[in-house]
Amino acid sequence: MNISIFGLGYVGCVSLGCLAKNGHTVVGVDVSESKVSQINSGIATIVENDIDEIIAEQHKAGRISATQDVAQAILNTTISIVAVGTPSSEKGHLNLDYIFKVAENIGDVLKSKNEFHVIAIRSTVFPGTCEKFSRIIEERTGKKNNIDFAVVDNPEFLREGTAVDDYYNPPLTLIGSNSEQATKLMVSLYDQLPAEVIVTDVKVAEIMKYVNNTYHALKISFANEIGNVCSALDIDSHKVMDIFCKDKQLNISPYYFKPGFAYGGSCLPKDLKGLQTLAHDLYVSVPVIDSIDKTNEYQKQRALSMLNKYFGKKIAVLGLSFKAGTDDLRNSPSVEIVENLLGRGFDIQIYDKNVHIAKLTGKNKDYIDSRIPHLSRLMVSDLDKLVQESDLIIISNKELEFVEKLENVSGKTIIDMVKINSPKIIANNNYRGINW
Repeated sequence: MNISIFGLGYVGCVSLGCLAKNGHTVVGVDVSESKVSQINSGIATIVENDIDEIIAEQHKAGRISATQDVAQAILNTTISIVAVGTPSSEKGHLNLDYIFKVAENIGDVLKSKNEFHVIAIRSTVFPGTCEKFSRIIEERTGKKNNIDFAVVDNPEFLREGTAVDDYYNPPLTLIGSNSEQATKLMVSLYDQLPAEVIVTDVKVAEIMKYVNNTYHALKISFANEIGNVCSALDIDSHKVMDIFCKDKQLNISPYYFKPGFAYGGSCLPKDLKGLQTLAHDLYVSVPVIDSIDKTNEYQKQRALSMLNKYFGKKIAVLGLSFKAGTDDLRNSPSVEIVENLLGRGFDIQIYDKNVHIAKLTGKNKDYIDSRIPHLSRLMVSDLDKLVQESDLIIISNKELEFVEKLENVSGKTIIDMVKINSPKIIANNNYRGINW
């Protein structure tokens, strides 16, 4: 295809060279006369492994050029990739002036272009940027997004120093698009790459770079804090983290990466507190590790704030233990939520088959009798009757029994705390997570 790339900085230059190497004809667009001149001389605009050879090679092959003429670039290409800078202020706000200036320039040219044109934003932008970008073009052209043209998000995941290798061996290729025609064109750009192409909502694609890089920063800070604690104990932290990274089932896996309710149980709170105390006694500052339980407490408070509006309703809580398949009530966030709601005068009944059995047989009985006798009295054994008589049903853990029971229930408000951050309907019109 014929492709134009706006911005000949780091991302733009790498994209220019790699797309050309894959057989596309690519023209770079930049306000800098020197950058345009460099590309037209077969010289890369950045210092990066292998890119200088690729730019020289592809320029010689006639697949690379550059211009300051926006009209020339737009009228002779099918896809425009936007890779201009989005610098941030000291407070973290993005300067999107360059992005929206490109939108104005493209809009002025698209006004007179009849063919469908795709604009792919490759720059790192906040959610909602593509929407505003498309509105600017609509206002300047009178045309409609996703009909006459399409604005999609196609974030890059390139690391400086290994950008070319990352381009050709990505973990995935992400496209945020609401246009089937644009999606097909964008997917075809990457059909030579080995990674899965994921097509998703535009705003999901827009936020992914921030999520990824924040997590990478968190990993580095977490590893450094563990290293500092180990150093104070004369322990080889590299051996520790090498073993940590070998656990692909829990430590490095999707297992704990589902946004939802707070953690609980006997292990996580106890061991977290133990490591915090150890660091404190060693006079080692661990601000990342110290903030983990604060975030967990905040998650419980958000749940309470959301549930306040249901005062006066008959409420059923399904699941009291800290997770499905257990009767363990130690540090259960569900217990805390129920106790708080009771203290505010809410009308609550509880069903948990595992806890009910434990109460009758003696397993965990001492804890129930000594710590939560007031909740024990609120427990019922008939799930069908409880569901029928309640106005609001709260699912607090992932017992399959609850999901199966509520799949066909209608006329009830059902809140799944496990999926409380998801606005999507889960089983039917009444069974949903609450989007905070």
